[in-house]
Amino acid sequence: MSSTVLARPAPDVRRARVAVAALFLTNGALFANLVPRYPEIKAGLDLGNATYGLAVAAFPAGAITAGLAAAALVRRFGSARVAVAGTVLTAAGLLLAGLAPALPLLVVALFAAGAMDAFTDVAQNAHGLRVQRRYGRSIINGFHALWSVGAVVGGGMAAAAIALDLPLGVHLAITGALFSVVALVALRSCLPGLDGEVTDAAASAAEASASPGTPAGTDLSGAGTDAALARTSRARTVAVLAALVLVAVAGTLVEDAGSTWAAVYLSGSLGAPATIAAAGFVALVGAQFVGRLVGDRLVDRFGQRAVARTGGALVLLGTGLALAFPSVPGTIAGFAAAGFGVATLVPAAMQQADELPGLRAGTGLTLVSWLMRLGFLLSPPIVGLVADATSLRTGLLVLPLAGVVVVLLAGVLAPRRPAGRTDTADRHDDPDHRTTPAPEEATA
Repeated sequence: MSSTVLARPAPDVRRARVAVAALFLTNGALFANLVPRYPEIKAGLDLGNATYGLAVAAFPAGAITAGLAAAALVRRFGSARVAVAGTVLTAAGLLLAGLAPALPLLVVALFAAGAMDAFTDVAQNAHGLRVQRRYGRSIINGFHALWSVGAVVGGGMAAAAIALDLPLGVHLAITGALFSVVALVALRSCLPGLDGEVTDAAASAAEASASPGTPAGTDLSGAGTDAALARTSRARTVAVLAALVLVAVAGTLVEDAGSTWAAVYLSGSLGAPATIAAAGFVALVGAQFVGRLVGDRLVDRFGQRAVARTGGALVLLGTGLALAFPSVPGTIAGFAAAGFGVATLVPAAMQQADELPGLRAGTGLTLVSWLMRLGFLLSPPIVGLVADATSLRTGLLVLPLAGVVVVLLAGVLAPRRPAGRTDTADRHDDPDHRTTPAPEEATA
């Protein structure tokens, strides 16, 4: 049978869920403690705007440069250890950035912190998906919601430190030590073992069920047929992975447009006062947070595929109408619709990539995470170039386009599972079993 009745997760699995939640919250809070103090760093080092912009770009540059190594680290040391080590080293890198007495040291520190953050990002998602497979229901969106909570908490801590006139080094040392301790304590409750481990018994059972009564490795149809099937399988995996990357990039593009362009568009093109212009970004991140809070229930009820398609349609309609009929209230509402629409996209793409057959543990997740960061890096200049050549309103047409991409490619995501049941990917004896979407929907 391919399904079993869901049972209440074991105590160790519930503790692991709390531990992963702590890692996500910590990861969101760490960098958010530094961002509000960037002006102080800029003034202290007497940096011009262009130099400052290049300096802070070292963080995403470090993430992109080192990100592809995350899969190998996860396989070698386990996702929990990599996530915690990355957290501690990210905290150290951010502290060094805050204490940097010269521009080159600031760039090196931010580059290193970005690299460690990339390892943490992949590893905590990999471990969260391990825990989710033990639960037999969606919980990954809740982890991402807690990351948003962590970012808000971190920003609040930084604001309090500034209000108290706390020296930058002291502030970052306190927060770095605090969140490092949280991560180290969380490690004790994470799932044991390496990612992708399957017991010999489970592997033998899989071979037996695939070909009853036939010795393992027997060629039933000829070497040529086997080679053709292998090529077809590899090509299909590459195609599905590419579609998942596009879904994730569409989600990050909408997020970045909100943070980079919402206030600029509202204040410049639509003439909104600064206090109102800020509402565009707030509406997007607030709606995204709400979407992630309810996302797991929606995914369990309707499936990732339907939720993503509906979300893509929300992005298309919300931003499309806002750009077609420009107004301040309509634009704010459009950004809110877009934020809610993309809430589950990145977690869904990461989960599906992590479960692709034919890939070693962590490989699909790492590739999606790495290429998604390229989307964050490239989308602002692309929109800016289009805006300079035409108008920002035209440049923001990437938002409804992102919605179209999601609607067209959501078929690579998992459909709804039968209520009250789970498949073999959720069994406790094989928590890291790889699954794939239904073939007829894989290239929708």
